[in-house]
Amino acid sequence: MNLYIQDVTLRDGMHPIRHQYTKEQIRSIAIALDKAKVDAIEIAHGDGLTGGSFNYGFGAHSDWDWLEGIAEQLTHAKLTTLLIPGIGTIEDLKRARDLGVESVRVATHSTEADISAQHIEAARKMGMDVAGFLMMAHMNAPEPLAEQAKLMESYGANCVYVTDSAGALLMDGVRDRIRAFKDVLDPKTEIGIHCHHNLSLGVANTIIAMEEGATRLDASLAGMGAGAGNCPLEVLIACLDKMGKENNADLFQLMDIADDVIRPLQQRPVQVDRETLSLGFAGVYSSFLLHSEKAAEKYGLDTRTILNELGKRKMVGGQEDMIVDVALDLLKSKEGE
Repeated sequence: MNLYIQDVTLRDGMHPIRHQYTKEQIRSIAIALDKAKVDAIEIAHGDGLTGGSFNYGFGAHSDWDWLEGIAEQLTHAKLTTLLIPGIGTIEDLKRARDLGVESVRVATHSTEADISAQHIEAARKMGMDVAGFLMMAHMNAPEPLAEQAKLMESYGANCVYVTDSAGALLMDGVRDRIRAFKDVLDPKTEIGIHCHHNLSLGVANTIIAMEEGATRLDASLAGMGAGAGNCPLEVLIACLDKMGKENNADLFQLMDIADDVIRPLQQRPVQVDRETLSLGFAGVYSSFLLHSEKAAEKYGLDTRTILNELGKRKMVGGQEDMIVDVALDLLKSKEGE
């Protein structure tokens, strides 16, 4: 089984620094990751191509500025990006392809695979490697989630991901979803796993997925990502190496980049704490964290109370603007006590 290690430090890792990577940081980190032999490097605004907006947060640069000149610097890794239909367009995908992007993940909520059809088909026509990315996978049971994966496969996806955007899945939840994918997908279609670390299970869940047949494994340096971060790349590689699982990545190089380059960038420590643990416990989209903390500070509320209410209301990515409404409802309720 050939493992394909995809780094998301420069896409999911945008969230904890509010999408403020400089062009030079993107370039130098991408080159370092390439030298450390990860198989793919994903670069985009945290919410995908053209995600910079009032709702999601504006980036320090455009995606085109971040992507420009990177492809020619890479000798091993595939330059990859992410697109969410309704945010990014097929024209944006073409522009990314012109800048040397070879692979794209087309991301939808776990029940909305049908909105990815035209984007996956267009990417395949452009000759790109294409993965379907089913976000908030804990909100759909294994068999219905597998049906969504089958739709993405039918549109032309080379790979489909179980994407635990809330870091809410326990190990059996991952195992059952990967098995359900294996039951319905063509053996030639790869399976990917993308885990957040809000319950401290990012590495364990990634390894469980691998043992069940996932071959594309997402991770980021020092866990750089929304909430408590993603599966930490250097920890994952250490575990894979101890298990004797073949991969291309250089563990010591990744350790050095994580500690010397990435950790100093973290404005809010990417760690499991009371707020990020609440994301996983309540099943809330990891990138809601900073928005919820801001609302809690403004209205004198406990961030955990907001996150629990968001979980009860089953809020999903794209509803960031509702966080203030939820905070105001909670404030009104509190004042009425």
